[in-house]
Amino acid sequence: MTTHSATRLSRRLFLAAGSVTLAAPALAQQAGTTEMRDPLSTYTSRNASSFRTRDWRPHFATLGDGAILCDIDSRALHYWSGDESVYKLYPTSVPQTDDLTRRGETEVIRKVEGPSWAPTPEMKERNPAWPDFIGPGPDNPLGTHALYLSWQYYRIHGTQDTRKIGRRSSNGCIGLYNEHIAELFSLATVGTQVLLI
Repeated sequence: MTTHSATRLSRRLFLAAGSVTLAAPALAQQAGTTEMRDPLSTYTSRNASSFRTRDWRPHFATLGDGAILCDIDSRALHYWSGDESVYKLYPTSVPQTDDLTRRGETEVIRKVEGPSWAPTPEMKERNPAWPDFIGPGPDNPLGTHALYLSWQYYRIHGTQDTRKIGRRSSNGCIGLYNEHIAELFSLATVGTQVLLI
């Protein structure tokens, strides 16, 4: 074998090994669930080490009308249906700073397709140039769907700016890709319990 052939073969082996190594976490992720059809196709690598499935039992006494767990640290949202037949795991955006972050128990009190947006008084104070109102559409920061929580001003919603997912980028809400919030919107009901940890 010539030196040129050996170099080419070594390069191919290196690239093949690298591909297998990069694919291993995604394959392991899929092996642990049956309901995750598209778990990481649009997922960013910013929180890959902590983006993993969870069990609902340490967090909820019962599933009731379903349960949503928002993990601020791993930037992931977990959904379980009341009968445990559906489990979903989505990457999210989370609040930019700890003072914007709220943790604890709440619930879905309203579902809106095509939500409008208005900044909170605190947001307007921090950013006076922001508009007072944006109606539904492509410029709306809440994306295509929103789940309103019992805490005033807090939502789980979509986003038109996909660069935000996987980052500390929100003003307090939990953001999802529009296709993921549309799916979650179809699964969650008014009364679905929500826990932010």
